[in-house]
Amino acid sequence: MKKFLALLAFLPVLASAQINTTNLADLANPLMGTDSKPSLSNGNTYPAIALPWGMNFWTPQTGKMGSGWQYTYNADKIVGFKQTHQPSPWMNDYGQFSIFPETGKIRVDEAERGSWFSHKTEVAKPYYYSVYLADYDVTTEIAPTERAASFRFTFPKSDSSHIVIDAFDKGSYIKVIPGENKIVGYSTRNSGAVPGNFKNYFVIYIDKPFQKASAWHDKDVDDGKLEYTGNHAGAVISFKTKKGEVVNLRVASSFISIEQAELNLQRELGKQSFDAIKENARATWNKTLSRMAVEGGTVDQIRTFYSCLYRMLFFPNKMYELDGKNQIVHYSPYNGKVLPGYMFAGTGFWDTFRALYPFLNLVYPSISKEMQAGLVNDYKEGGWLPEWSSPGYADVMVGNNSASVVAEAYLKGGRGYDINTLYQALLHGANNTGPKAAGRRGVEFYNTLGYVPYDVKINENAARTLEYAYDDFAIYKLGKALNRPAAETDVYRKRSMNYKNLFDPTTGLMRGKNKDGKFQSPFNPFKWGDAFTEGNSWHYTWSVFHDVQGLIDLMGGNKKFVAKLDSVFILPPVFDDSYYHSVIHEIREMQIAGMGQYAHGNQPIQHMTYLYNYAGQPWKTQQHVRDVMDKMYKPTPDGYCGDEDNGQTSAWYVFSSMGFYPVTPASDQYVIGAPLFKKITVKLENGKTINISAANNSAQNRYVNSLNVNGKPYTQNWLSHSALLKGATLNFNMSARPNLQKGIAPSNAPYSLSNEK
Repeated sequence: MKKFLALLAFLPVLASAQINTTNLADLANPLMGTDSKPSLSNGNTYPAIALPWGMNFWTPQTGKMGSGWQYTYNADKIVGFKQTHQPSPWMNDYGQFSIFPETGKIRVDEAERGSWFSHKTEVAKPYYYSVYLADYDVTTEIAPTERAASFRFTFPKSDSSHIVIDAFDKGSYIKVIPGENKIVGYSTRNSGAVPGNFKNYFVIYIDKPFQKASAWHDKDVDDGKLEYTGNHAGAVISFKTKKGEVVNLRVASSFISIEQAELNLQRELGKQSFDAIKENARATWNKTLSRMAVEGGTVDQIRTFYSCLYRMLFFPNKMYELDGKNQIVHYSPYNGKVLPGYMFAGTGFWDTFRALYPFLNLVYPSISKEMQAGLVNDYKEGGWLPEWSSPGYADVMVGNNSASVVAEAYLKGGRGYDINTLYQALLHGANNTGPKAAGRRGVEFYNTLGYVPYDVKINENAARTLEYAYDDFAIYKLGKALNRPAAETDVYRKRSMNYKNLFDPTTGLMRGKNKDGKFQSPFNPFKWGDAFTEGNSWHYTWSVFHDVQGLIDLMGGNKKFVAKLDSVFILPPVFDDSYYHSVIHEIREMQIAGMGQYAHGNQPIQHMTYLYNYAGQPWKTQQHVRDVMDKMYKPTPDGYCGDEDNGQTSAWYVFSSMGFYPVTPASDQYVIGAPLFKKITVKLENGKTINISAANNSAQNRYVNSLNVNGKPYTQNWLSHSALLKGATLNFNMSARPNLQKGIAPSNAPYSLSNEK
């Protein structure tokens, strides 16, 4: 009997889960990916308590001020509740300050004030956060809006209860206004990529009269002094509390002014209660997440799906505000002026052009339209499109992938913004070297030799060449769509074939090439970095998104191409880390994954599993994508297999769960894989629906035996974006054994430029 009861307890985990679709936000786990450290990333995320694409996020802070690892799951103490805009721990933060409740002795220094906490008393939802601070017997709760937040502190009986405001170092200001129960200030702490006048202004109201209030600086409290400007400013508010007494805070900020922060607060919070703000935030998340309804998976699979979808709805985040006349305005991270129009920040196109932006263009095109309008302002105000914004131009990563982001949005139906200005921005970026990572480093060589040489002191040259070639393809496709002259678009079509210049027929791999036309030597295909970016030749050889057929031809045909793909999984996870002089976390994540040279924890190879579709063996794509979904993702603090990176690694999972993936973003096609769930319903903004069903899907039935689209047999290895937008019903018939006759004809292969007529 005991064995029978134990089996019954286990069965719900194995069976398909019945999910309450009215509370999808409660399925997302903001702690997924937070069990990370610099040497090994399981996501490198933090619990972002915010609204979708909100201007401000909030997170409990466990790390030291200035640390990119602002929250780590294995930490013991919380030192503050921090407003953050951080896109990545490697990029670090800007626009930040913290709030913290205490009892007993006043402790303003974060090294002294931190309180022990337990994840057993921590509640983390996209719309709500709560935790018990054991050292002070205080419970903190947070509920967000786009530019503001409501705090609720529950205090014990104490003659010495406090709220500490920390505006952080590197230049800050604080002013306490006791008659209004109000604190105002600003923080300037940033990680570069901002003008000299950058400030994050904040306004805080506390609903309990101040018994005592003081400014503080560095570690010293200035009794009775209510205003301070200097390196490190803060404030401490003190009062008596009864047992269980609740103190509410209303908090808002602005990149424009204290007055604008006040306006944001009144508009978004007003006099609403904490519970009302919390419920509004939950409703917003449920509405946003409900575009995707999944059925017929395990609890873990469904929680992973919505945790990933949650991560995809943050970056780039809104940097614009509404002025007193309800006009859209923004502080420019390029020239420091307050100007009209949209502005977004905090993303790296090197990561997100691959799947995040394609997902937004399919499921959330209205926010994509705002982002494109924001890119117009980026170009007008800074003279370049950003390749990494945080919030202005950051000097990191390679490529000119703004070309893909701009071209894809328009090619997939985006309208209502100045596409002609953006097209000119693409031409400018493609032919010039910009500030930091903008434009193209090595363009003078690329445009004349057809590649960036290995021996001209431009790092990661082969990666740059391969990405520039795809970016040229995106420009070519956009130029054609805009009816630009053939003499102009043909230049970019020709350059998009530059990837061929780095293919080494002796190894069948991409390889750095010197200025004199000879391949770099000695060549180690397992060497990370050097000619490549956070990867090796086995990862970057597949970075021919737009012309996989051309790559197949270079390798000698389908059989050799498939053998090369297979080798990625067969080879041992050996590596050469000499370029970095140590094992970087991306290397370690590949090494421990148990998938050979396949490094899903980083972006360059994430599309590679789908390439079997181009060579007549789609069942191998189905096998590998299901393996990756099963092994590399969990709804847990260690749930990712590398950096999550602003929604990209999550977007791979969500797309793959649907059964297709955008290998070539700047095309109309998605490449078919194997769906994860028995049913997914996608509600499009135009009122149409994509219904994806795989009734006999299971852990064993992972192969696509047949596919019907809108009731008719479908044999292609790709789906059309434009067709999906009209509404579609996809019926996958799954099986435990691969169908070796499905999708094998050359005519079934997805788009390649070499096949374009």
